Amino acid sequence: MNSTDLMFFAAVAETGGIGRAAARLNTVQSNVTGRIRALEQALRVPLFHRGSRGVTLTRAGERLLPYALQVGHLLAEARHALLAEGEPRGPLRIGAMETTAALRLPGPLADFAARHPDVDIELETGPTERLIARVLDRSLEGAFVAGPVAQADLVGIPVFTEELVLVAHPAVGDLAALLDRLARARDAKVLVFRAGCSYRRRLEDFLARQGLVHVRRMEFGTLDGILGCVAAGLGVTLVPRGVADPAHRAGRVSLHPVPDGDGHAPTLLVHRADVRPSAAFARFAEQVRAAFPDTPSASP
Repeated sequence: MNSTDLMFFAAVAETGGIGRAAARLNTVQSNVTGRIRALEQALRVPLFHRGSRGVTLTRAGERLLPYALQVGHLLAEARHALLAEGEPRGPLRIGAMETTAALRLPGPLADFAARHPDVDIELETGPTERLIARVLDRSLEGAFVAGPVAQADLVGIPVFTEELVLVAHPAVGDLAALLDRLARARDAKVLVFRAGCSYRRRLEDFLARQGLVHVRRMEFGTLDGILGCVAAGLGVTLVPRGVADPAHRAGRVSLHPVPDGDGHAPTLLVHRADVRPSAAFARFAEQVRAAFPDTPSASP
């Protein structure tokens, strides 16, 4: 048994199939099958139940998985320790909210890629809760998430503050008219990203304070889908002003500031507190802060 065997085992356990694990590991299925069989023979226990729909862990496999993941994490940290010195190089896996990736990151990412061609950047988008979980389990080195973040094992670097606006059909004149329309419509809807999105939670909290608890949710996977359906009159959403400005200038939607200070949301670049950032991540963080200079200092 060695670290490569454990890496193959963990990939099969996490993906639930030999083929899916082979795709993740960029190898052939026979190689994965051979590794798993060799590991089972060495340990003298079956690690998976095989079925037509994939594989599931046996009790022995369930006991082994945490150790396999821990070995993988230690190897990743060792790799980070070596990459923390000298010029940035190697992989840089970061996450971002969909709105941040669309609005804020194209320029800094292009600039960073031009300056550091030896860094392989991977960007994953998702809601704040999922991104934080991905940083905590070391799948991502860092992520842009909505603050505040009350997590002792994360360091948060403030990068910018978004002005959030309510986005509605262009025929809606002002905020009072928007709230009245939502109160009167039996089929009133808010168009939101899936659960775990901080902007969705802010919108739901705002509507609840207005007594609009009957409003139904419609979940989307893309920002373009949300804005397109708002323009068509399907419902209302809450996004950063910069994201909705182009549609507003084109006359497709109306924008309405959120009152009482609820319309400002900090965005943080978070990373694990117990892992030294790689040189690539440290340089990227410096570059992002330089691109958005009017931010306070980092906070744990």
